[in-house]
Amino acid sequence: MTQVTDKTALDDLCVNTIRTLSMDAVQKANSGHPGAPMALAPLAYVLYTRVMKHNPADPHWPDRDRFVLSAGHASMLLYSTLHLTGYGLTLDDLRSFRQLNSPTAGHPEYRHAAGIEVTTGPLGQGISNAVGLALAERMMNARWGDELQDHHTFVIASDGDLQEGVSAEASSFAGHLGLGRLIAFYDNNHIQLDGPTDAADTEDVAQRYESYGWHVVDLGEEIELDRLQRAAEEAKAVEDRPSMIVMRTHIGYGSPNKQDSQKAHGSPLGEDEVRLTKEFYGWPPDEHFRVPEEALEHFRTTTAERGKEAQGAWEQRLIAFREREPDRAAEWDRIIEGRLPDSWPGERPKFHPDDGMIATRKAGHQVLQWAAGELPELAGGAADLKSSTLTEVDDSTDVEPGHFEGRNIRFGVREHGMGAIVNGMNLHYFRAYGSTFFNFADYMKGAIRLAAVMRIGSIFVFTHDSIGLGEDGPTHQPVEQLAMLRAMPNLNMVRPAGGNETVLAWKFAIENKETPTAMALSRQGLPSWNPAGVPDDAIERGAYVLRDSFKEPEDPDLILIATGSEVHLCTRAADLIEAEGIAVRVVSMPCMDTFANTDQAYREQVLPHAVRARVAVEAAAKLGWDRWVGEDGAIVGMDTFGASAPAGALFEHFGFTPKDVADKGRAVLKELKEQA
Repeated sequence: MTQVTDKTALDDLCVNTIRTLSMDAVQKANSGHPGAPMALAPLAYVLYTRVMKHNPADPHWPDRDRFVLSAGHASMLLYSTLHLTGYGLTLDDLRSFRQLNSPTAGHPEYRHAAGIEVTTGPLGQGISNAVGLALAERMMNARWGDELQDHHTFVIASDGDLQEGVSAEASSFAGHLGLGRLIAFYDNNHIQLDGPTDAADTEDVAQRYESYGWHVVDLGEEIELDRLQRAAEEAKAVEDRPSMIVMRTHIGYGSPNKQDSQKAHGSPLGEDEVRLTKEFYGWPPDEHFRVPEEALEHFRTTTAERGKEAQGAWEQRLIAFREREPDRAAEWDRIIEGRLPDSWPGERPKFHPDDGMIATRKAGHQVLQWAAGELPELAGGAADLKSSTLTEVDDSTDVEPGHFEGRNIRFGVREHGMGAIVNGMNLHYFRAYGSTFFNFADYMKGAIRLAAVMRIGSIFVFTHDSIGLGEDGPTHQPVEQLAMLRAMPNLNMVRPAGGNETVLAWKFAIENKETPTAMALSRQGLPSWNPAGVPDDAIERGAYVLRDSFKEPEDPDLILIATGSEVHLCTRAADLIEAEGIAVRVVSMPCMDTFANTDQAYREQVLPHAVRARVAVEAAAKLGWDRWVGEDGAIVGMDTFGASAPAGALFEHFGFTPKDVADKGRAVLKELKEQA
């Protein structure tokens, strides 16, 4: 092969290598999106070889620039670039695109391969995660200085990303805070899956982002490599605003029959079209997964040299920091490594029966102060509801434009954006949380789901957890949300009964770094059980016996099971039933998810198989409780939405009183006796 010596020719060779690898992988899989990688290859080449501060030899270097492919359908763009720059993906990995157990999944998935910072694909999530990454970088910078944290977050976003509402929420927030370390490239290719973009959307995206407070540059068709590099460097110089660089690209660039058509978007080009396109690039049409030696050497050498130099300079600064401030350096190491402090959990708060009725949201506020005192990297806020969710760290300040030292974040009425931003922060050394009313979990389910998919420990705090919130009525009263979130894999849905379970819920959430936790806390006051009666592993095991009047564990009468505010209804119902000589066990089940995953022996200990008389009580949809009450048991739950009235009136109206629970228990016992 003739060696390529001309710089322009070498650049073209590198760009076309990204394009053809992407085309070949999609064609071999007979599935995928070839058009966007073909159009965006010049940008990926410029970012990875000229602009971004990164080191393939150490993909987890803390001060690396982050790259987020928000247009996750263009995953082969990222996979091809990661292979060429030396992140460990092999040609065989590219050949197995979209196949079972392949690191090159249909959309980029966090943890599947080095260099993938977040899982993207659901449109709008990636750019919103990037806001969280950029916010965390500024907050880390405020704590550790330019010496240790001084980098950028780069994003490629598509039309679809910017049409999704979550991106509007997060982008508005980024503009408000002036996150100058966030740089987004808008792939303005005029095409989406159903056809021309203007068939559904004719807004001026550049003007919209200018109104958000972003620095916006529209390159139009002027997207040759040097211009892309200059635009990126100019954006990096804008410190007080996030930047958007608008690029007029051509989807399926080079395809004679499918360029600028939706036919290049979501389907392989076809063997004949791949051949014709390779001919357009001056590529051997019958060679597949071809990587010219000159291109590979240039990719690997350039990125390795730049990465080694940048990381080396940073490591020298870290050495100086260690010598100057050894104690803080040890704290830096702990946070970067994701370890809890040696002092954890410290002296946990305790709640006692004589404390009176305390809403778990209020208990949660006290618990948060303890957790924040133990864990400096714990930070978060609320969607314009801090006075209701009570999730403010009392001895800290608000995060504000130009002031990122604080820990309290005012997300505004942006629930979905908040969830995605929290995910981004949790991917960048923080233990971040977001809070809102439980009913509005609906608005952020997409972000919650991606936290579960990525296996990151995001914390979602929901208050006003049932019809018990009262007068705001059914629009605000959650009914189906518990069942919805319990159905989600790798998410722990915790509904604590009283202050001591709330302490354990926060402890559990903080200690679980690969499973997100959602908490549902009450607005109304609940009694506090004796701390000695709430086992330390109540959340880990999911359920425990709170109260028991069984004479013989093998021969009991009735089990009442509940979560949250309904547990104390069961204890009062047990008083009524036990007065009739019936033995009753009350089980608190704060986390159905962990109870389902605990060992069978423990589940049998709490809910003996021989006890067929069971009643579950929860002021929410009944879905999911059948497993625990069995065929002979009963469920006291909601079959409708709520209503507008004081909480007490609603509980009575919908049948959540001690008498109602006791009556249901008697009915179950009677029916079983008649069957016998």
